Amino acid sequence: MYILVINPGSTSTKLAVYDDEKPVLLRNIVHSPEELAQFDDVIEQQEFRKHLVMTELQKAGMSVKFDAVIGRGGLVKPIAGGVYEINQLMLDDTHSGIALHNHACNLGCLIAHEIASEIPGCRSFIADPGVVDELNDYARISGSPLMNRICIWHALNQRAIARRYAAEIGRQYEDLNLIICHMGGGISIAAHDHGRAVDANNALDGEGPFSPERAGSLPAADLIRLCFSGKYSEKQLLKRIAGKAGLNAHLGTNDVKEIIRRIEDYHDTHAELILNAMLYHVAKNIAAEAAVLCGKIDAILLTGGLARSEYVVSRLRERIGFLAPIRCFPGEDEMEALAMNALAVLRGKREAKEYK
Repeated sequence: MYILVINPGSTSTKLAVYDDEKPVLLRNIVHSPEELAQFDDVIEQQEFRKHLVMTELQKAGMSVKFDAVIGRGGLVKPIAGGVYEINQLMLDDTHSGIALHNHACNLGCLIAHEIASEIPGCRSFIADPGVVDELNDYARISGSPLMNRICIWHALNQRAIARRYAAEIGRQYEDLNLIICHMGGGISIAAHDHGRAVDANNALDGEGPFSPERAGSLPAADLIRLCFSGKYSEKQLLKRIAGKAGLNAHLGTNDVKEIIRRIEDYHDTHAELILNAMLYHVAKNIAAEAAVLCGKIDAILLTGGLARSEYVVSRLRERIGFLAPIRCFPGEDEMEALAMNALAVLRGKREAKEYK
């Protein structure tokens, strides 16, 4: 089975071709700010990015008739986890603005479906988008009936890591209780109860620990006062939640390696305070998920780019090691996770769900 994987990000488009489980092409197309500035809206970038993907395939001599094209899932309405066949409703919802955020991941299903539609017999999918919602009823309720809690989290990578860990210990993901923490530009923490993520934070909109680029939970009344202060526009304040927030706002960089260098080489006590504060809040939120699982935890899994850092991992171990065994799965491999999800459907091991 030949599978094309497409993963649009804010400044790049990753693509991969898999021959069954084997990657035969991996590319990362970087988009300059000047290239993207010509578009008023992310959705307008569809044809531009698709053309670049097709050009890369042609340059690599990839004239394979793909069996499936799978794209990174967008931020449309909340859905259960799994693999979804792209249908007209998903395309319509993505175009209509129902998407919670104007994020590049919304292009994944559009480009995947367009390429697949030009290949006879080719199917198009998404898998485990960031809006996967399997929260229990308690988790949805906030302190105000005006708004329910929702989750936007690293569902694709967290589930892939959960299945990898389960396979390594000879168990099924559906038999385990896990707390998984994905640490990248944003940080998402979820309680996985026998194959369902019953509690997870909104890692994009402002909930949970602050991260290299995101503010996390903020004092609500202070935030409201700031909104009415007249000092910032709505767009500027949203940037202060995701983008120009977290470590980026405090220290002028989202590069944790650079921050650790400041601490170790230059004894920057302010940088040390801010980074250790972030890790303090990460540990506190991981511990909170232990209550969701009533303390019955098979393992805590740390993943994402920051899980490569001994500085980060050692300080988390110190605070949460008493809860359960800790395993690290550094980095993320969304491309492989997407490919394996598509392959599972093509081989009949998993059923594609209908978006409705």
